[in-house]
Amino acid sequence: MARWKKPTKDEILEYRRNLAERSRHGALRLPGAVLEIRKSVGMTQEEFSKTLGLTRRQVAEIEAGTANPTLDTLDKIGRLFGFTVGFVPRDTHEGTAKSPFS
Repeated sequence: MARWKKPTKDEILEYRRNLAERSRHGALRLPGAVLEIRKSVGMTQEEFSKTLGLTRRQVAEIEAGTANPTLDTLDKIGRLFGFTVGFVPRDTHEGTAKSPFS
């Protein structure tokens, strides 16, 4: 298995821009969003897990989609990027957020 290469500052900024853009459109879905958040803060799974009070294995399983994280864990992860956990309406044609009132 290849070692994870720490991203450059420019790569981190690009990850953050992409993450912010996707969140505005309601396009973030688990487990991919967790990996994107981790990349946007430029952390390894080990660093990320220590910051959140999780094990590296828990982070790896969340990112792989094999874990069932608690709401508290998802809140901890989201806070790193200023997110809260909630329901987002989905436009079934585009896979993006859509107001239920339109």
